[in-house]
Amino acid sequence: MKKKVLATMMTGVLAASMLAGCGSSSSSSGASTAAGDAPAAATEAAASTTEAAADTSSTEAAASSDTDYSADSGEIYMFISSPEYADAINTLIDEYSNVAPNVTINYETTQNDYPTMLKAKINSGDVPDIFSSTSGMEIDTYREYSYDLSDEPIAAAMDDGVKSAMASAEEGGGVYGLAIKGNYFGMVYNKDILADCGLEVPQTLDDFKSACETIESKGYQAVSTGFMEWWVFKQSSMNFLNAAAKANGETPADMVKKFQKGEAKISDYPILYDNWFDFVDTCVKYGDDKPLETDLAGEEQAFASGNVAFILGQGPWVETDLLSINPDLNIGFAGYPCDDKAEDALMVSGSDQALHVNKDSENLQAVLHFVNWWYTSDYGQSWFTDVANVVPPIKTDKESTSTIVQQGREAVEANGSGELSECYSSDSFNQAFGEDMQAYITGTTDKDATCAAIEKDWQDIDGASVQ
Repeated sequence: MKKKVLATMMTGVLAASMLAGCGSSSSSSGASTAAGDAPAAATEAAASTTEAAADTSSTEAAASSDTDYSADSGEIYMFISSPEYADAINTLIDEYSNVAPNVTINYETTQNDYPTMLKAKINSGDVPDIFSSTSGMEIDTYREYSYDLSDEPIAAAMDDGVKSAMASAEEGGGVYGLAIKGNYFGMVYNKDILADCGLEVPQTLDDFKSACETIESKGYQAVSTGFMEWWVFKQSSMNFLNAAAKANGETPADMVKKFQKGEAKISDYPILYDNWFDFVDTCVKYGDDKPLETDLAGEEQAFASGNVAFILGQGPWVETDLLSINPDLNIGFAGYPCDDKAEDALMVSGSDQALHVNKDSENLQAVLHFVNWWYTSDYGQSWFTDVANVVPPIKTDKESTSTIVQQGREAVEANGSGELSECYSSDSFNQAFGEDMQAYITGTTDKDATCAAIEKDWQDIDGASVQ
């Protein structure tokens, strides 16, 4: 996609987003945090084997032993989303300073309005050395600016599933990104509250609505929504998108493409038109007093209090924060109930985020050395499990100790994975979708007007890039 298309994609979100701001973010040599959201999340790491680990070890030897990192110098500007991993990335950067003492990594992170801010930087010619996007559709959105890592050691170290998510659909190959993590997406719940209420984990929408009523009657708060965060909507809606496509006998990718081309209406899909809005209405009814004032931190505080049964739009990335507030939390993790079929309440896994290396970076060799070291050195490989506590996006036999990750893995192994359907749209659309749903919750628009706004955004923002 060319620069003029990037400019077009900003239409409809730029003015509002720039006025709204993007939370706090700062940059320094290896230090940056931001108020705001979480991820967008995350990447799938497929089951690893001893043979894969051995392959990675040989890659490591080639990448690490033969590279003189101390010969590198200069600055690397790293502008990415996912502020929830800021501490872990700062730790990584600090360690790299011991390896390449003459390289300064200026790391900036934010989540609110990240897609808009990135496009503004690119359109002004200020492309960061390392930047992030979702995978899937946005691999090709940013391919023009991204270095193809296919022939780098990092590509050999990548988990095969992650590597496939970094490939260009238009080009039919290449490795145009790398992942911070593997991940699972579902609904975090309090096992003790459900047990006290005599409830099983709800797997149908009717069961969820009934459970919320029971939970409230027992004196608990059923849901904390996080609806102040636009990305909560994209991560909560994937089961609904997947089930809607399945019910219509098509793939989620094909269904989304029809919306992007203006060839479908949300009302054509009852699971989207009825069930999704019913789910949101239920969460508002049994949720926070002011749902649009509850952000990620608010969700975490509410859930860690031990009085909230479910939180939306979250995953493994919140576990460390939750347990630091309340070490006694008994955390559960399940797929979103979206219809009357329990088998559709699947855990979603996939490689939803990519970091890109600017192919025209003035310090390209130093950037490539850094990302190769990250994926192939002893420290870099252990960082995923021992520091970031995520599903490794590399070939390894090490596993995350996260309770949420373990439950996600077990659910996927037992029942299969739902598709990471948020990645069939751009994050510019996903942000607009979240803002449309926020307007619905305020009562500014009714359901039909909200559906019309979503359909228009799909076509206006993503339509130009769909073939």
